[in-house]
Amino acid sequence: MKQERVWHIVQLGTLPYGAALDLQHRMVEARYREVLETDTVLLLEHEPVFTLGHRGGTENLKVPSRFLDLRGIQVVRTERGGDITYHGPGQIVAYPIIHVKSARLGIAEYVEGLEEVMIRTAGDWGVSARRSSVNHGVWAGSRKLGSVGIAIRRGIAFHGIALNVNLSLEPFSWINPCGLVGFSMTSLEEEGARNLAMNLVEDSVIRHMETVFGIKTVLVDAGTFERQFLRREGRLSAQK
Repeated sequence: MKQERVWHIVQLGTLPYGAALDLQHRMVEARYREVLETDTVLLLEHEPVFTLGHRGGTENLKVPSRFLDLRGIQVVRTERGGDITYHGPGQIVAYPIIHVKSARLGIAEYVEGLEEVMIRTAGDWGVSARRSSVNHGVWAGSRKLGSVGIAIRRGIAFHGIALNVNLSLEPFSWINPCGLVGFSMTSLEEEGARNLAMNLVEDSVIRHMETVFGIKTVLVDAGTFERQFLRREGRLSAQK
């Protein structure tokens, strides 16, 4: 009998970007060494931050650094694909830490799967979303609704997707989102969706991950995950 693949889901609430990035890096190392035995998805929201992918630079930032300093918003360079984007409360971020070979996924197939999760989630709230040849991610009409950017290290995929639910769209006007000039961003709320409780949208994301990737998900309490992962990191340190 074919064994069912399981992904763990950890819902972390709101987390600073730096803390989430550090956690991803630690999980990638643990997954590579098989100390972390199960592919795991981090679901969270970020405090306001701009991030630069490996193709991105500050040339697509349209406001001076002092403008952002006064608002307490950092600009952080990362190793994910893509250009500049914004994260903030009201945007669901999913970071799957996935052993690509074990998951039997090609990179293009994986990215398309992540986009499909966002498309189906938007559809649950009556919003028609689609892919575009202009840029990876998903679009509602001519406006971008969700972004995707991944990185691969030692065969482990990390980073992931950001779906705009009901966040303030103003910070996107301070950049050329994803390095695109003359395009704007949107959200499920902006597209007319109502009753957008974040936990319900996260439930949709989880459900569609199961269907799109053909896996079973298991929710792991954030506190339990932290305790278990710290123990695993102790084993990892002992191996080095």
